Amino acid sequence: MTENDPSAADKPGASGTGSPEHGWPAQDAPNPWSAQGQAQPGYQYPDTQQPAQQSPQHGVHGPSYPTATYPMQGAQPMTADQQKRKGTAKLVAGVAVLALLVGGGAGAVGGYLAGDSGSDGGSVNALSEPPPSQQTSNAAPGTVESASQKLMPSVVQLQVEGQSGAGEGSGFIISDDGYILTNNHVVEGAADGGKVTVVFQNGERTEASIVGRDPTTDIAVVRADNASNLPVVDLGRSDDLKVGQQVVAIGSPFELAGTVTSGIVSSLHRPVSAGGSGDQTTVMDAIQTDAAINPGNSGGPLANMSGQVIGINSVIYSPQSASGGEGGNVGIGFAIPIDQARRTADDIIQNGHATQTYIGATVGDAPEGGAAIGEVMPGSPSEKAGLKAGDVVTKFDDRAVEDANALVAAVRTRAPGEQVTLTLKNNKTIEVTLGGQPVPGN
Repeated sequence: MTENDPSAADKPGASGTGSPEHGWPAQDAPNPWSAQGQAQPGYQYPDTQQPAQQSPQHGVHGPSYPTATYPMQGAQPMTADQQKRKGTAKLVAGVAVLALLVGGGAGAVGGYLAGDSGSDGGSVNALSEPPPSQQTSNAAPGTVESASQKLMPSVVQLQVEGQSGAGEGSGFIISDDGYILTNNHVVEGAADGGKVTVVFQNGERTEASIVGRDPTTDIAVVRADNASNLPVVDLGRSDDLKVGQQVVAIGSPFELAGTVTSGIVSSLHRPVSAGGSGDQTTVMDAIQTDAAINPGNSGGPLANMSGQVIGINSVIYSPQSASGGEGGNVGIGFAIPIDQARRTADDIIQNGHATQTYIGATVGDAPEGGAAIGEVMPGSPSEKAGLKAGDVVTKFDDRAVEDANALVAAVRTRAPGEQVTLTLKNNKTIEVTLGGQPVPGN
């Protein structure tokens, strides 16, 4: 596979890790991180709609206990008069027990009545009581409420129309003059003469144009027409996130705009490959979260408890039914780290296209773990650093490299021109200065 332009995740049985022309050729093995709508468990883009299914209701039935009668031992036959007197005794005894039970109940009720008789005689009714005072205090800092209040005005719904049909997703405002950050797969359907409509939090709508897209990182920037004084998000940082840290996701799942969910950072540095349209894929160094992410959340923000955006919700894992219908949240979602997204968005806005980081060598999964170097491109960063075909990379700086996708994801977290240390299987280290190449625009 190539490390900068994976291309086959949307094909059954392909790894989805790239095309040789960019230095990461496609692998032959199936990729378990593929985000395709196959009729089996897989990773999906959460940007389409699926009706919810109803669950059957179940009744609860308690056990039934039979009664039993026991004959008296040694009993003598009774005369008719004795039987009459005994029947009367049973009746009297039964009445006595009933009176005792009713009396106990009556006594309890009488106690409530007696206790109430000392009041003014009026009944108590919750509907007659005045409602409590309206909540006026601000949300406590560091809560889901405060983070949501801060972020909500800057989150938008994106409605897309194109030759392939209509869809919708989410995005968030990064400049007061209308720049909006979202996923490439949310807006790619409108790339060839389609239409993008922005729906703001207050319900206002306007059309938008695509500024640029990067299918390899699943990042896109659109700009709302005739926009000014828009509420802008605060961008946080993703390089210091901790597993277990609380997060908030906001978006438009199933067209329910402004939906807030919360959870934690479940894991970091997940190398997730998610297929887009055509022959390009995304390999991201993803943030995993259990905050509920569903179709329509794509492109929306994942934020820390200070209301700062630390990721872009992009992919969900959702076991699918045999019919192949798209599933929903099962507590496993993935977001693009904001550090990577910020760099890509800045490239798009400043230059009209993204710049992709690469090392210029084909790689595949090594049989015993690691990323095996295949062809080394002439004049590439890999050739200049001394990498050779057959080398197996096991570490990228201090990060372990389990397979080829892990190396691809690690490379894409860095900017062109950065120097990194690759550790080979023989413990030899090589210093590589990462290269950069433009990605086709919109």
